[in-house]
Amino acid sequence: MRILHLDAGKEMRGGQWQVLRLIQGLDRQGAECLLLARPESPLFEMARQARLAVEPLSFRNVLMLGRRCDLMHAHDARSHTLGALAASVSGPLLIVARRVAFPVGSRWKYGRARCYVAVSEYVKSVLVAGGVPHHKIAVVPDGVPLLEPARGSALLAPANSSDPQKGAPLAIAAARLAGMPLEFSANLEPDLRDAGLFLYITHNEGLGSAALLAMSAALPVIASNVGGLREVIRHCHNGMLVENSADTIAAAIREVAQNPALARRLGDAARQTVQERFTVDIMVRRTLAVYHEVLS
Repeated sequence: MRILHLDAGKEMRGGQWQVLRLIQGLDRQGAECLLLARPESPLFEMARQARLAVEPLSFRNVLMLGRRCDLMHAHDARSHTLGALAASVSGPLLIVARRVAFPVGSRWKYGRARCYVAVSEYVKSVLVAGGVPHHKIAVVPDGVPLLEPARGSALLAPANSSDPQKGAPLAIAAARLAGMPLEFSANLEPDLRDAGLFLYITHNEGLGSAALLAMSAALPVIASNVGGLREVIRHCHNGMLVENSADTIAAAIREVAQNPALARRLGDAARQTVQERFTVDIMVRRTLAVYHEVLS
């Protein structure tokens, strides 16, 4: 099986980490993958360092290399557009990953894919509301590696202040009310080791791979009660779901920070949730099943 993966991301955000982990997992399963990415992007460089097959993303390469593949898997909005254009000419079957919960845009573009891989049931509902038929959508949640349990005390949040859909200003205000310094991380995997509590505040969320990564490190997570996060976190069982108000978030921070037994219980249940439902291996197996179904 030969798969052409497309990603136009300029930064190494959650979606790009998922692309890298998926291709590495598919490679271990014997699938032949080629990634097209921006040459100046972190994803391109990390794929090259991992000795994965990677070439510059361009419409010419999508057309030329797509003809040699069985499937084309687009992983973001721009690559979806390139893939749709190529598929309308003479490209392979197009699969599109949908990790965001924004409303569907161009009906023409969304009519070109053979299948959409939605990251959550919530994202699937957004696609259906936008006119994508149920039968063209498969739900495959993100997968994260199982990290060593965290042993720190810092209140940590992902560095996403440039994204207006994320709630960095609200997180800062809540941490100030709770009387705790808040640290932002642009490199979560190593930084989680020194954390004691993870804060994931957002106004719109497909699933929340950063929250999953923190959960894998047995960290208690306080997250916004929105979107696909409700499919990951059960309130007061494996994390805390909060409304997006500074007072409510601050109260949750204080409750967990001042109760080590609660923090430990939430963190242990969070890690178990990831082990059972959100590992990279599970994500790879379910994606492969989608590929086989599309090709059958």
